[in-house]
Amino acid sequence: MPRKLQIDKWLFSATAGLALFGVVMVYSASAVIALQENHSQFHYVIKQGVWTMLGFVVMFAAMRLDYQRLNRRWIVYGALLVTIFLLLAVFAFSPVNGARRWIKFGGFSAQPSEIAKLVLALFLAYFLEKRAGEEGSFWKTFLPCMIPLGILAALVVKEPDLGTALMLAIISMTICFAAGVRPRHVVYAAVPGLLYVGKMVIFTPFRWRRMATFIDPWADQQGSGYQVVQSLIAVGSGGPHGLGFAQGRQKLLFLPFAHSDFIFAVIGEELGLIGALIVVLVFAVFLWRGMRAALRAPDRFGMLLGIGIVVGIVAQALLNMSVVLALVPTKGIPLPFISYGGSSLVPTLAGVGILLNISQYAALGRRDAFAEDDDEEEWQEQKRAKKRRAPRQRSAAIARPRYS
Repeated sequence: MPRKLQIDKWLFSATAGLALFGVVMVYSASAVIALQENHSQFHYVIKQGVWTMLGFVVMFAAMRLDYQRLNRRWIVYGALLVTIFLLLAVFAFSPVNGARRWIKFGGFSAQPSEIAKLVLALFLAYFLEKRAGEEGSFWKTFLPCMIPLGILAALVVKEPDLGTALMLAIISMTICFAAGVRPRHVVYAAVPGLLYVGKMVIFTPFRWRRMATFIDPWADQQGSGYQVVQSLIAVGSGGPHGLGFAQGRQKLLFLPFAHSDFIFAVIGEELGLIGALIVVLVFAVFLWRGMRAALRAPDRFGMLLGIGIVVGIVAQALLNMSVVLALVPTKGIPLPFISYGGSSLVPTLAGVGILLNISQYAALGRRDAFAEDDDEEEWQEQKRAKKRRAPRQRSAAIARPRYS
């Protein structure tokens, strides 16, 4: 295995900063509703703090675990089968807000679809590494990649959760493209997928209402467009500098899900355009350093796995921000690291831990992290040979006669 280096400090700092910032913003966004529902303004922030600490523990454990240990058949297929089982198990529990997305035991709940994104990236990285040199084959490479995607996406859509199914498709297509799959094969899968999404939007009443609301949210401000309108009011009232931390008004039971899916609207209202842009900038740093770590990975498996993790997190962040700003139809997608909920936060931090482990093998010049023990020994031998030649050259210079 290549020699370890230090982790990417920029990537670690961006992750830790976003997660800790999320705890602070969850308190600001949830204090009023927590006081009303649970008679304590600290109810949600305490739970978020516990999830954040647990997420950091998982992240540090993943940082110390050699990511190559994940590149084993029984781990990859075992994780895939467990994830499918968990996605099936959600249908045994009662729905929440009309959707069956959670497995609940007492006060604990978990959302398997968040785990599915990481597991799918792991499977594709493993499988496409084994198919190196056969990326152009539709039957041997591309179709087997699409089968797990189809199973996981179908189960997630059934919950229903079209937004997460879309994220699974984005992760899959990005990894396949990075691995060298032929673009026309991606088109073969994308066209039927888009047609199926169009069918679900047109023939599913609540999705059609969301599309109509997206086109003109102000047409029904007190009905289907209420959430989007309140989000836009929050963002617009913040101005350049914001109303100040904890001074937002839309979270006072006007904006639904202010501490979870629409927390970016609270950031825009309280911290203004400047604060929102800083959050976007930190995600941009995460994208830069994450892709840098992935592309400098010492093997194909690490590269593809790292790309899948980074794309899954950043694409979800962009989709969440777009929903808040009414740039895309409303989806129940949390903002990574910041939105309330351990079901999203812990798997996300676990994925970042794997990415940070990959970053420890990034190249650093001629004698880089990819140098194997044999290469190191060869380099030392070259140094010794150079030292042995130096005395002979000096002796020859002394023996050479001088002419006046």
